[in-house]
Amino acid sequence: MERDNLMHGARSALNHDMDIRAWAENWLKEKTRADNAQMSDEEYEKYWKYHKPELMHAGAAEAMEAWRRSRQG
Repeated sequence: MERDNLMHGARSALNHDMDIRAWAENWLKEKTRADNAQMSDEEYEKYWKYHKPELMHAGAAEAMEAWRRSRQG
């Protein structure tokens, strides 16, 4: 339940601040790209296009934490 609350709060923040959302989307895209290094650029772009909504949803809390850390130092 706590994870759901964190995710909901993070998604709300991303939906209200487009600058943070763009930063988080880019961060998640780069992170996911590193996890899928075996894919060609073309394969990865197609993968990202179709999986972006679920990846953004699942990674919202992690991306917000990364954004906060990037602002601290």
